Amino acid sequence: MPNDRRHLVPRADRGLDRLKYEVAEELGLDDEIESRGWGNMTTRQVGKIGGNMVRRMVRYAERELADGENQATGTREGQ
Repeated sequence: MPNDRRHLVPRADRGLDRLKYEVAEELGLDDEIESRGWGNMTTRQVGKIGGNMVRRMVRYAERELADGENQATGTREGQ
């Protein structure tokens, strides 16, 4: 199966791959991926990795938004 994914930020490919393997390792699936390959993983296993990736990315985005709000608020308070 060809890898034809397109990202809004093409430079994010490496970071997303790193996150994917990090999550797989935390779920204890890294050895299985290494021995079987991604193409032979079950839909459930791959979905579990993807779901955890999304949770992490949402948490990261929420923190970034909150930090941005705090900085904007802090700037206004100091004026």
